[in-house]
Formats: sequence, structure tokens, C-alpha cells
Amino acid sequence: MATQTKDYYSVLGVKKTATADEIRKAFRKAARKYHPDVNPGDKKAEEKFKEISEANDVLSDDKKRKIYDQLGFYSDNIDPAAAEAAARGGYGGGGHRSYTTQTGGRAGQEVPFDFGGFDFSDFQGGREEPSSGGFGGSFRDIFSGMFSGGRQAARGPQPGTDLEYQVSVDFWTAVRGGVARLEIQRQEICPTCKGKSTTGGSIECPECHGSGQVTQMGGRMKFNIQCPRCGGTGKVQNACPTCDGEGVVVKREPLDFRIKAGTRDGQRIRLAGKGNAGTNGGPAGDLFLIIKAGTHPVFTRTGDDIYVTVPVTMTEAALGAKIDVPTIDTHRDGTHEGGGRT
Repeated sequence: MATQTKDYYSVLGVKKTATADEIRKAFRKAARKYHPDVNPGDKKAEEKFKEISEANDVLSDDKKRKIYDQLGFYSDNIDPAAAEAAARGGYGGGGHRSYTTQTGGRAGQEVPFDFGGFDFSDFQGGREEPSSGGFGGSFRDIFSGMFSGGRQAARGPQPGTDLEYQVSVDFWTAVRGGVARLEIQRQEICPTCKGKSTTGGSIECPECHGSGQVTQMGGRMKFNIQCPRCGGTGKVQNACPTCDGEGVVVKREPLDFRIKAGTRDGQRIRLAGKGNAGTNGGPAGDLFLIIKAGTHPVFTRTGDDIYVTVPVTMTEAALGAKIDVPTIDTHRDGTHEGGGRT
């Protein structure tokens, strides 16, 4: 089964020269649009979210991005040094040659490389060594090291993603503090598979159709590699029917949280572990609440300062007088209970 090269830059809608900050902003914008929490039950949005998450995972990591830019694709099995050496070697026009090397996963597993139309003279200063089967030793080192990852490592703990909600609170709750209530939608550990995504038993791998290998395209290069989904075994575990193999299920629940006195408009409140659940024993993400503080007809708040406009007559302004001034301690819920004097 052929695995097509993915254009991660197009997926995020950025140029290949995009900075790390531009990539981060593009991912956040797309994530807000396609996040499963925003599109419950929408499989297309879910697949799109996975696609942009994969692109962001590679392009936001300098080392992964470098390998991707050098080869046109990325795999965790690729050694960075070997990828750089291959990129420096260059590929010109030439006759068809084939090369078979041993991978570092299972003894005796051969990975055929089809290098038709390439000239590899640059690797050996324009000559080939017969003892290497038609290719120089440096070339053997490059590709045997590039795919030395072998069998796919067991899927380890995956941390849950963070959630972000905007919460509107009234003026007095923000100033004096209190308890607010919010209904959130978050992912929780699947009760059936306990977050493992599978329920036992195995089926034919849908990625390689049981062959254990997939064809990977990298620019003009084409070669077979061990299937990343099944680790070359040709079989995968049955996905949990409750969570469709995700390890988590979506649930809506009410949440009570405390607003501290003096909370400002736009302030972020972090609730650790209240985000989406992790899988395979991974920690849950965090929940971030963005406070939207209400206004007041009498008081105006700027940061920690409270402003109030008090009308005075011409005579009071000219001769001076003592008047009542409402404060946040004396003005409660729109009623004036006396105040300061000036």
C-alpha cells in the first residue's frame, strides 16, 4: 500500500519559510476550527484535526522539521545525521540501480530501495565498489542508519490536550470574588478499554493489508519500509467499540470554580488536570478559563483601580463642600449605603 507524501505546510496554510511563531499561530487557528469539542460527532472535522496536529507535531519541532525539509517526509525511524548526509549527497540522472539493506528491527528483514534514475557517484567520488554490491560503504551506512528504528515501539503514555473556555462573570464577582459555574465538554478515559484503545484480539492491518510493509515516497525516491501502524507484523489489535479506538469518550459535565477577589478582565485561570484525559496512562491536560468581567453603571475598573464619576454643583466646586462618594465597600448591588466624604 503506497503512503503518499504529505505537504504539512499546505495543511497548516503557511509557506515553507514560515517562522515557528507563524506555524504556532496557524495551528491554533485551525485547531479552534476543527477541534472535536467544537464539532462533536463530525468525523471529517476529527480527521482534519488529526491531520493538522500531525503537521504541527513535525513543523513545530526544529529537528523533525529539518528532516522533513531534507527528505520531503518524516518518520521517527529516520536518523537525523543520516538524513542530512543523504540530503548533502545529491541525486543526478543515471541508470536504474537497486539496493537492499538490513533494518535494525528484526533479523533478516530486508528493505528494497528502488533508486531508478539516480546517479550515486557523489557518494564515492564518482566510482562504485564491487564489494558493496554496486554501492559504496558510505551509502550503505546512510540508508541502514536512516531506517534503523526497526519494529515500531510500543505506544507509550499519551498526555491529554488542554482545553480553553471563556467565562463571563459580573462586575461584583470579579471584584469581590465568588463561585462561578460552567458546563464543559471534555474527553474522559473510556470505561470499556480503560484508555488502552483496544479490547483484545487482532485483525489484519488496514494500512499494509497484512503485508507488514508500505511504500514510502520521498521526492523522486521510492522504497518499502516497515508498516508504522502494525510494526511489520501485519496485524493490529481490535479497536474498542465504545471509543472507536481513541481510548477516550466525550462527556459534558458541570464545573464549579472559585473566582478570587480582584480577578481582572482577560485573566487566565488554570485548573490543572481538568482538561482532556490522557491515554495509556498519560496525564490529563489542563483547563484554562479566560475571564470576561462585566461592567458597572457607576464604577469603571482599570486594572486594580476603581474610578467613579461624582456630579457636583457649580457652588460646591467653587466654594468647596462635603459630599457622599460611593465606593465598592458601600455600594452593593446597585444600592448606595453611604460612602466616603470629600
